[in-house]
Amino acid sequence: MATSYRSPLLSFPDAVASGDAEAPDAGVAWHYGDPVGEQRAAVRGTALFDLSHRGVIAVSGPDRLTWLNTLTSQLLTDLPAGGVTQALVLSPNGHVEHHMGVTELAEVTYLDTEPMTAEALLKYLQMMIFWSEVEVARVDLAQVGLLGPTTVDVLSAAGLPGADLTAGTAAPLPGGGFVRRVDDRVDLFLPRPELADVAATLMAAGARPAGSWAHEALRIPAHRPRLGVDTDDRTIPNEVSWLLSAVHLNKGCYRGQETVARVNNLGRPPRKLVMLHLDGSADRLPETGAPVTTADGRVVGRVGTVAHHHEDGPIALAMIKRSLPPGTPLLADGVDAAVDPDDLAEDAPAGPPQSAVDRRTFTDIRRR
Repeated sequence: MATSYRSPLLSFPDAVASGDAEAPDAGVAWHYGDPVGEQRAAVRGTALFDLSHRGVIAVSGPDRLTWLNTLTSQLLTDLPAGGVTQALVLSPNGHVEHHMGVTELAEVTYLDTEPMTAEALLKYLQMMIFWSEVEVARVDLAQVGLLGPTTVDVLSAAGLPGADLTAGTAAPLPGGGFVRRVDDRVDLFLPRPELADVAATLMAAGARPAGSWAHEALRIPAHRPRLGVDTDDRTIPNEVSWLLSAVHLNKGCYRGQETVARVNNLGRPPRKLVMLHLDGSADRLPETGAPVTTADGRVVGRVGTVAHHHEDGPIALAMIKRSLPPGTPLLADGVDAAVDPDDLAEDAPAGPPQSAVDRRTFTDIRRR
């Protein structure tokens, strides 16, 4: 969506929008009056996240899966009806240009992506059609996410399908759109005119509205990167968790594959995504995009997502040089920072087998 988008959920009680019109989540609620309580709702109950600013693209036609398979990093030719996965579009040098969720349903492949990259992805796909029997278009579906241990109960109480879905599957919604389960989260893609009513129904069934602050704070410990926030124009899949969730290492040729395969075989990407614990006594948080430096001013990384976590306090994702010695004192935009101990473990000598899956979910974080 454009930055002028304004979600109808901003009219809900206590909703506070981001004060930055250029922020990635401009147009949806930053919080609903209690960002800490909203995070805890995802731990103890069910949090409802407004993701309606994200873009959704529909690809139809008999060639859609084989065509998308040639353009992306994921093996899509055998994606079954009701299947869910992730994929990337890479540059010729293997740098990440687009990240998308992929849902196959009723002979249509739905791609959901960041609001700031949806139009660019649409234009790229339309440019690559050539003689393939496919049609590519934006669709006006509004995404909401449900996260928490009582999500199944909330869906059942609301009279909505999805309670019986297993991870990585999707089903149609009666009024249009679809519902899917990804790890421990359930996403609903709704006809946009129904967004406010369905959200109100879910809230009446026990879901608590939660803003982008809570969503981002929970995403950081899970090491789930966000395109354009935690990545830059040099990011390759091997540096982030997308190598496990959005890349198939044994599929046929696609743009950028040589870089992915070479770095995977060497087992040593130049950088890695880590979580930083920030000095809680500082009077400010680092800015996204600011440098991570050593005490002597040497730049060793870049700050990504930054947030106050309900248990860990101020934290951030950062892309740092893999060669950085463990225990090096760091400054994130001038704020004292330390790499999370779990990220200091010695790297494996080679990349993961293709059967590996990304197990670092929001559930893992709740169990910390």
